[in-house]
Amino acid sequence: MKILSGIQPTGQIHIGNYLGAIKQWTELQKNNECIFFIADLHSLTIPYKPEDLRRNILEAAICHLAAGIDPQKSIFFLQSDIKEQIELCWFLATVCPIGDLERMTQYKEKSSQFKKNINAGLLIYPILQAADILLYKTEGVPVGKDQVQHIELARTIARKFNQRFGKTFVEPKAVLAKMGAKIMSLNNPKQKMSKSLGPQSYISLFEEPEEIKRKVMSAVTDTGKQIKYNLKRKPGISNLLTIYSLFSEKSIKELEKDFKGKGYLQFKKSLAQLLIDSLEPLRRKRKELLSREVYIQETLKLGVKRAKAIAESTMHDIRQKMGLV
Repeated sequence: MKILSGIQPTGQIHIGNYLGAIKQWTELQKNNECIFFIADLHSLTIPYKPEDLRRNILEAAICHLAAGIDPQKSIFFLQSDIKEQIELCWFLATVCPIGDLERMTQYKEKSSQFKKNINAGLLIYPILQAADILLYKTEGVPVGKDQVQHIELARTIARKFNQRFGKTFVEPKAVLAKMGAKIMSLNNPKQKMSKSLGPQSYISLFEEPEEIKRKVMSAVTDTGKQIKYNLKRKPGISNLLTIYSLFSEKSIKELEKDFKGKGYLQFKKSLAQLLIDSLEPLRRKRKELLSREVYIQETLKLGVKRAKAIAESTMHDIRQKMGLV
């Protein structure tokens, strides 16, 4: 299957990003044709400082390589280096109904969150996302549950374009993790883990061991002491069980059995140690890559070369079908 996904360079990447996206990517690249990119163009729709963006792009590249993205197996590049993605965005904008864009949940949330910066980019963001996906004839897109609506829009756009100009695009499908597609905040388990909720709400992928332990031990749990998965009645411990399960590769049922008769304190201590041990190889790899910036740049250039070959071929076909050649 041809797989594509991108992640924004927004600074520190937390375990929610890792479990919901990057960990999936490293597994998918083993048996699929994978294309992964740093979505720097998407990050321009919210307020930012150019110097921060440059630093975050490098950090995102380091993070993905440290976490296991193999540039020999997968195509890995920077979104803004492929101009065809922007060109296709405009072509698809002439096909996409504006009403579909105005109904997008993320547009409503972002325009409410950034009331002083409601730019057109927030509205057409899903069209650029569709262009990212459709340009490479993508079949599957690994996403969190909150992004499924965007994949459905990409399918709609692909269908409308195919009907008007002839069969061109594959209608992509969302690839959701069986569990962990939505990791919740440590200090508010009813909200998705996010840096916007403050540093106490998440654990960075490269967090120091002392901080991991402190954050896990102070994570919100629920009334009672039973280690039992129940999203409605026990959202706090259910979220921690999900995290434990995904890092240990043990089922929730196994963990409930292991911690039967034990309290939250013992469970949290065990989870903290698991996270410290699991993330240590990533911390070591990041430290190594921080001193190899030339290697990182060369890796991204190789990815651009491979991605561009596909993009140029697709765009030649599209221009012909639209009457532009």
